[in-house]
Amino acid sequence: MTRYAAQPANAEKSAMARGDYLRTHFKNTRETAQAVSGMKLQKAIKYLEDVKEHKQAIPFRRFQGGIGRTAQGKPFGTDKARWPVKSATFILGLLRNAESNADIKGLDVESLVVKHIQVNQAPKQRRRTYRAHGRINPYLSSPSHIEVIVTEENAEVPKADDQQVVRLNKRQLGKKRTIEARSA
Repeated sequence: MTRYAAQPANAEKSAMARGDYLRTHFKNTRETAQAVSGMKLQKAIKYLEDVKEHKQAIPFRRFQGGIGRTAQGKPFGTDKARWPVKSATFILGLLRNAESNADIKGLDVESLVVKHIQVNQAPKQRRRTYRAHGRINPYLSSPSHIEVIVTEENAEVPKADDQQVVRLNKRQLGKKRTIEARSA
């Protein structure tokens, strides 16, 4: 089994999937992963399918140099957004793989949440481009490693009606002790 950057809190109620050395741009993939982080699994799958059809956009927050503006970014509080189809396709495949792994484990697929999604840079792959006057320049790709952990959402437990514990500092505790000592 490969090593993941994070471990699920409850391994029996979690499923994992990962892809290494994937030929998809790191920066686009990182922004796509941040957009689906924390979503319910079914909602994330629907969202990425909409991104592939240009019905919804991925908000770009960190790597946004030269990014065009679109009205589809408004629900996310930004106008910098794009539709990285290849990144969405790769992450969609991993989410479906994690869903399948959860199904095999016997987890409830409807209550799964994307708890952890991480994108790391893989080693650059090198090609060359030929320039004028006999020069050669590098033509690099920026592949990615992606890992996903989905977890069954816990049912919310109502808070107990306990009386509040009054916390006292050292001075207040000292006063309380002296008052108790005088009365005793």
